[in-house]
Amino acid sequence: MRRRDLILAGCATLLPHARAHARPWAQSRWTFDKPSSTIELNLNALGQTRRGRFSDWAGSIVFDASAPSRTRASVTVQAASLRLSPSMGTDRAIGPDFLDAARYPTIRFELTSVEPVEGDRYTAGANVTMKGRTRPVTFPVDLSTSGATARLTGAFTVNRADFGIGSGPWNRMVGRQATVRFNLLARQA
Repeated sequence: MRRRDLILAGCATLLPHARAHARPWAQSRWTFDKPSSTIELNLNALGQTRRGRFSDWAGSIVFDASAPSRTRASVTVQAASLRLSPSMGTDRAIGPDFLDAARYPTIRFELTSVEPVEGDRYTAGANVTMKGRTRPVTFPVDLSTSGATARLTGAFTVNRADFGIGSGPWNRMVGRQATVRFNLLARQA
């Protein structure tokens, strides 16, 4: 028997034994409860903090309550759904000089890692895509569970210039840093 065949035969013999002793991965799909969740944006414009909320978004989450570090989530936000307070800056924010929602209708968030810190506190890693550019972000997040519900809360800051956001006469009057805050409730599917 050739060495390659011997190795393959050995692997074939061990594989059923390994499967019988492997811990089943308890990951399951969860769904976001949108009425109980928020995705918000804060930035400085004209010397004041402007707050906004995205109303149209969808996402999915795969979660294992016994091993939160395996959590993966994906959220797609409709850029045109941003509403600022006060509302007078909304059209400008979603217009061609900033988010350009007509040409780039979606903002994507892909959670790639969740590392434990202490208790319900974690450090998360994600990829954020806006205006066709993807950038990694790392940020603190709280992940708590209670029965068949899980809550994921946190915030991260991006430099809007990294995504090509901002041009025209209003660009200098808007701060470079924008903070995205989220409070997401998920229920086991």
